[in-house]
Amino acid sequence: MADIKSFIDNEVKSNDIVLFMKGTPDFPQCGFSGQVVQILSYLGVPFKGINVLENPELRDGIKTYSNWPTLPQLYVKGEFVGGCDIVREMFQKQELQAHLKEAGIAVNEAAAE
Repeated sequence: MADIKSFIDNEVKSNDIVLFMKGTPDFPQCGFSGQVVQILSYLGVPFKGINVLENPELRDGIKTYSNWPTLPQLYVKGEFVGGCDIVREMFQKQELQAHLKEAGIAVNEAAAE
């Protein structure tokens, strides 16, 4: 489990935005993962999608790492933001856009208004 934790730790800390998800950004394999991909794509922010379905140890490990029981899980600049419901709610209230800007990540201006 230590290897999985260091893998997750490395991904979270070496990428500005990481989405641990079911499927890939091009082919999400659950509706919740798909919604978060749509939001991030709409905002025009680059992100790394990591498919937890390829590795059961990763799928369990990410839940332990974040102490969060569900997927997808979004991380920005090493910080756990939340799952689909939280990300969608933050997006609708413009909080996600503000959070990304504060983290120094450029957001599609049309989406930020």
